[in-house]
Amino acid sequence: MRCLYRSVIALAVSLCVLGLAGAQGTEGPPKPGPEHKALDSFIGKWTGKAEMKPSPFGPPGPSTWTETCEWFEGGFHVVCRSEGSGPTGPMKGISIIGYDPMKKVYTYYGVDNSAWADLATGSVSGKTWTFASEMTFEGKRIWSRFVIELLSPSQQKFRWETSQDGKTWTLVMEGGSTK
Repeated sequence: MRCLYRSVIALAVSLCVLGLAGAQGTEGPPKPGPEHKALDSFIGKWTGKAEMKPSPFGPPGPSTWTETCEWFEGGFHVVCRSEGSGPTGPMKGISIIGYDPMKKVYTYYGVDNSAWADLATGSVSGKTWTFASEMTFEGKRIWSRFVIELLSPSQQKFRWETSQDGKTWTLVMEGGSTK
């Protein structure tokens, strides 16, 4: 019943959006802009490794994985699926990266087979992408930022940092990946 209800709501929202688009006189479906095209940097099959630092998010140790990132139909979002292993055992994850033209920010949503999930907004400056989020972890407010530096079309390095005050940052993970 819930599934049917969600489907009806989704259909109604879609029809409203299509009706508004038709009322505005747009011709054909929307097309990705240059901000969407910038996400092309993430497309491909990546092999990564990183070093986790001691943190509330888990024990220290090495992580390795593969990740395949592909354009979702329409060219507005990149969907990435990953699997590997880390200090807590086998890992599987999925993430979606896109661009919100209304807010003029990149968006990231990711989940994995642990209790971790993140919803972040990002920006790009040259070859450096920065995604930031806020979360509550173990009853405490935590700021998080993930910085990716594109070294070449087939190589990137990254770091994940967290803060309890939004000013002093602690390194949680750093590594790189290649395709």
